[in-house]
Amino acid sequence: MRDPVLYRVRRVHHHQTGDEWCIYPMYDFTHPISDALEEVTHSLCTLEFEDHRPLYDWVVDNCTLPARPRQYEFARLNLNYTITSKRKLKQLVDENHVSGWDDPRMPTIAGLRRRGYTPASLRRFCDMVGVARADSVVDMAMLEAAIRDDLNQHAPRAFCVLRPLKLVIENWDDAQVEMLTAPLHPQNDTMGTREIPMTREVYIDQDDFREEANKKYKRLVLGDEVRLRYGYVIRANEIIRDDAGEITEIRCTYDPDTLGKNPEGRKVRGVIHWVSAERSQPCQVRLYDRLCTEANPDKVEEGKTFLDAINPESLTVLEGCLVEENLREALPETRYQFEREGYFAVDPDSTAEQMVFNLTVGLRESF
Repeated sequence: MRDPVLYRVRRVHHHQTGDEWCIYPMYDFTHPISDALEEVTHSLCTLEFEDHRPLYDWVVDNCTLPARPRQYEFARLNLNYTITSKRKLKQLVDENHVSGWDDPRMPTIAGLRRRGYTPASLRRFCDMVGVARADSVVDMAMLEAAIRDDLNQHAPRAFCVLRPLKLVIENWDDAQVEMLTAPLHPQNDTMGTREIPMTREVYIDQDDFREEANKKYKRLVLGDEVRLRYGYVIRANEIIRDDAGEITEIRCTYDPDTLGKNPEGRKVRGVIHWVSAERSQPCQVRLYDRLCTEANPDKVEEGKTFLDAINPESLTVLEGCLVEENLREALPETRYQFEREGYFAVDPDSTAEQMVFNLTVGLRESF
């Protein structure tokens, strides 16, 4: 409290006020006055402001103000595998390690919102963490659990094939288009249903097919059967390869008597998702991982900085993905569960020609 600095005089050009003003109040002077003018009752600060509280109270007591706020100090929220220092986050932006303050990898409100986090999930996370005066580090998995629980209840379902592999149903008529009905949410009937067009050519994910596999593999195998989700049972009969030996197409047949049911005594390996080749929407999918490879990026090996802990694989961009045509008109920040893949949000970069989806969180913890 001895000789506190309340404001400074700088006769230099300012980037906002120009040369019209030269008196700039200090934070310790502005903070209590702003709180009082806005009639704040409890001003919550981090522990480093505890030594500033006497000056805060002195300013409030010695100025004519409409309210009497009180300052309370608590420990800051620290998350592992990320960075919360504004100075370091600004360095990431200035040096183009991220695309901006709203990059979905950034622990900012703009970044979390663009990635698909909801206000309810952030409030739930704060309730889980609680408020304390002891410094601690919170596991990122708690934040991910909060958004996963929220979206599991409220996000409509959809199909998206991230790595397409063509599947041709040989006994399906070329001009035949059958609209299959699927729920928008399996546990919430009030959301209604959606229609998925099934055609002769569909795409499945590359990871959902193998030429050979043991009984534990619950997807499509050459010479065996699997169910297309909400559709029919199909059998993989033949594979087509390109000149390099890569599989480009799977020739199949379907059983028209298996829509929504399995014939008695007949077992299939599993259920996989799919989209129509003709009636789907191309999209780009951005898969996000933890921003840092170290749990505490502020404490790295001697001779290194926090930049050395930045995860080079924190962003993976998948081109040529295919999503249900029902999502063509989806607005930015609309959230979906891509069945068997995870929770995704529509990015503002989406256009009429190509939609863009950001991975919010996976279906389960996998880090």
